[in-house]
Amino acid sequence: MKVIVSAGGTGGHLYPALALVEHIKTQDQEAQFLFVGTTDRLESQIVPQMGYDYRGLHVKGLVGNPLQKMKNAMIFVKSLKQSKKILKEFQPDIVIGFGGYPSASIVLAASRMKIPTMIHEQNSIIGLTNKILIKRVNKIVCCYQKAYNEFPHEKTVLLGNPRASVVSHQRLRDIHEIYNIPRHHKTVVIVMGSLGSSSVNEVMKEALREMQHDTYDVIYVTGKNYYDEMKEQLSDLHESIHLVNYVDDMPSLIASCDLIVSRAGATTLAEITALSAPSLIIPSPYVVANHQEYNAKELVDAKAARWILEKDLDAQTFVREVRYLMSHDDVLKELGEHAQALGKPHACEDIYQEMLMTLERK
Repeated sequence: MKVIVSAGGTGGHLYPALALVEHIKTQDQEAQFLFVGTTDRLESQIVPQMGYDYRGLHVKGLVGNPLQKMKNAMIFVKSLKQSKKILKEFQPDIVIGFGGYPSASIVLAASRMKIPTMIHEQNSIIGLTNKILIKRVNKIVCCYQKAYNEFPHEKTVLLGNPRASVVSHQRLRDIHEIYNIPRHHKTVVIVMGSLGSSSVNEVMKEALREMQHDTYDVIYVTGKNYYDEMKEQLSDLHESIHLVNYVDDMPSLIASCDLIVSRAGATTLAEITALSAPSLIIPSPYVVANHQEYNAKELVDAKAARWILEKDLDAQTFVREVRYLMSHDDVLKELGEHAQALGKPHACEDIYQEMLMTLERK
């Protein structure tokens, strides 16, 4: 099988794509892959480093003033020609788009050339690229009921995020071992994405001072850019408060802490549900179409998480909510059980089977 995978712009698009490719390799050792993305974003660095063939398209998102949008639209038309050339050279059996504007070029070109196509939507709100491609593709895979309801049901399946499969099968470490915390101590992990959040950091300066007197340890991931400032201002906190600039093994922390407090990115929530973790979610309001709030709402409505919207976030509200959860083991257990019910630990396997069926229908 020869597969072209396109995932552009962010880790939220790229890492699910990589997870699926890694799974396909275990099922078909003869499979060949070509990644198509941008010339200058995350995927252009990560994918070649992992040893995969990579082609970059010169494309821009349809953003900016009317003149800029017109220029970017012309760039997109040129990228279609480049995409057709890539397709003719590689001769893929199927092309899969994971979102981001490079996906639009290669998937649309493949559709016009009658090559089987599939798109994957990680969020509850359908991204612009996938909206463009809905009528063109053979198969659509999504992760949330809200998105499923908006896609044409005759070619849409609700199979989840491939990252769920990865964390469900990988060997995980224990948070007590990682941070040298006594085994009998409960733990709360607070992380607002790999870059951190300046607005949440301001709230945490007061909240962590209050929480240092509680009976559990707190791992707070500040984000690399904010670590020095936070470390300086909170240098006198009790040793139960652990400030960390970055975490490179988030699944281990999610799986072994008593409560995870996080944003509502698609990959993060896929990992939380796959690992049956009790969570308190603070959706980022600074994302396209406010999609994190909609992602989180599906978990909250299913009683698989609790949340605080950032507009309602202050130190007192946050501390009160965490203390309530950490003092009610029954509530934490219920959140974990409901999260497990939403988890898709076999997402990679299911998506791969859907690929094979799509090719059979060719």
